[in-house]
Amino acid sequence: MNVSQAEFQNMKEEIVKDLISRLMEERGLTMQEAFDTMYNSRFFEKLNNPKTGLYFQSSGYVYSYLQEELDQ
Repeated sequence: MNVSQAEFQNMKEEIVKDLISRLMEERGLTMQEAFDTMYNSRFFEKLNNPKTGLYFQSSGYVYSYLQEELDQ
C-alpha cells in the first residue's frame, strides 16, 4: 500500500502510543521505562521501515513482535 510520509508517520505514532500504554499496563513499566523500552528496541527499527508494513497492522498484532523480543 502506498501512503504518504505524513500518513506513515501518523499511523506509526498511533501504534507506538498503543504499545507504550500496553507496556505500562501489562509489564508494570513507568512511562519513561516504556518509552525507553520501545524506542531502544530492535522492533522499533522495523516499525520505522515502511517496507515492513508493520505500521499498517493492528497494535495487538505488532505488540506480539515486541513481546517476543522482550521475552528473549
